Amino acid sequence: MHCSKLFSDRLLLAFVMCLSAPFVQAAGGKQTVSSCLESGKKAFSAKEYLQAQDTFTRCLKLDPDNVEAQLSLAGVLLTQDDLDGAEKYFNAALTSMKRTSPYWSYTYSMLGDIALKRQQNDLALKMYSKSLEYNAANVNSLVGKGVIVEYQGDRQGAAEYYRSALAVEPLNLIARKRLVNLEPDYLTNDEMLAALKQRYAVAPDAAQLTEDDRALFADIHKAEQRRGIDYLKNKYPKVPQEYLVTINKDTDFEREMLTLAGYKALEKHIGQDAIAVFQKGGVPIKDVFDLRDMKGEKIFKADSTLTDSGFFVYTEALQNRKAFLLPKEAIPPTQAFLNKVAARVQELKDAGYVEITRSELKMIQNQTKCSEETLRSKLGLYVLNVTKNDRRYFVIARQTADPKKGVPYYYLMAAHAKRNPNVRVPSNSLVESYSYYGYTVCLDDGNLLE
Repeated sequence: MHCSKLFSDRLLLAFVMCLSAPFVQAAGGKQTVSSCLESGKKAFSAKEYLQAQDTFTRCLKLDPDNVEAQLSLAGVLLTQDDLDGAEKYFNAALTSMKRTSPYWSYTYSMLGDIALKRQQNDLALKMYSKSLEYNAANVNSLVGKGVIVEYQGDRQGAAEYYRSALAVEPLNLIARKRLVNLEPDYLTNDEMLAALKQRYAVAPDAAQLTEDDRALFADIHKAEQRRGIDYLKNKYPKVPQEYLVTINKDTDFEREMLTLAGYKALEKHIGQDAIAVFQKGGVPIKDVFDLRDMKGEKIFKADSTLTDSGFFVYTEALQNRKAFLLPKEAIPPTQAFLNKVAARVQELKDAGYVEITRSELKMIQNQTKCSEETLRSKLGLYVLNVTKNDRRYFVIARQTADPKKGVPYYYLMAAHAKRNPNVRVPSNSLVESYSYYGYTVCLDDGNLLE
């Protein structure tokens, strides 16, 4: 992941600019640390990073334990992507800081950025969490933590971090943009219904969100994130007015969205373009509408628009990569195996299990701190291995004599209740007991707290 540069550079500049003290010259013309820091600040603000680096290095020779000089040098090195050097001086500052220093949160946040740049997500998460212990309103750490949690698959948890960041800094465009990407995962029923009304996708007097409405919002939102609006703009000299709606006009948060009519027009155009691409790739027209994805599912709907997997097949075809099966090509794996999997899924459902997504699994892991192995062996999670890279997850949704087996379902329903207050969260004596004493279900090593 290479996201940290997006939200740390501005913080570095602001930090270095506020560190340096006024220009002071010692008697006899000898430079003091204060005047040295001021010189480094001027070079840094002018983006003369090598000069700033040399200056802050000289400052440390004057006073090797000066926290401001250590942090300033670390910041300049991080700006130049010298991660090892930056880490060295940030850690040096930690050993020099007084307990009352205001720089603890900032320093741990920058160490989080360094770990994130190295794709050391567990370490980055630890550093951001440490930063937030000193300052719960550190926007850089909130956004950084959100990025990692989102990458792990807990999209609802990521949305909460981005929302917290925006509560502190409403103009933070990075948090706002990432939050928009996650709307299907965190919007409440009422918020989603309002968003559909903005897009003229439901009746103005609609009072409740249906499951079909939820699916429609997800589809329109996905089309927007796939740059569907740009696709339409390339199709029309002027996009018909009824295809788009704009909110927050003339602000930093201006946003164009697809109406239901625009979404349907987009789907139609993409389907037509896909037909032409497949024909150009050598597929006979008689076979185009019988093309399947690699799991054997048809990629065209009855109305000649693409399914979700069909869109992927189409984008692969644009890159001259074949990701489809012709009518007579065998399906990997076999249908018999898929039938066996389907039968096992039905057995689990009959036994009181419900299927959860990988995102929901990661949310449960983050809430409980339990490893997947602990959830599987102690807390009732069932993992169905379909293929080497395809796993399905199930949790027990019925009451059990052992409250441990109901822990995953409790957190699943608690997450759903945040979005829909009509959802009933089942009682669980184990979770309630642990929560009373401020404990999580598992320890930091992922094992059950017993």
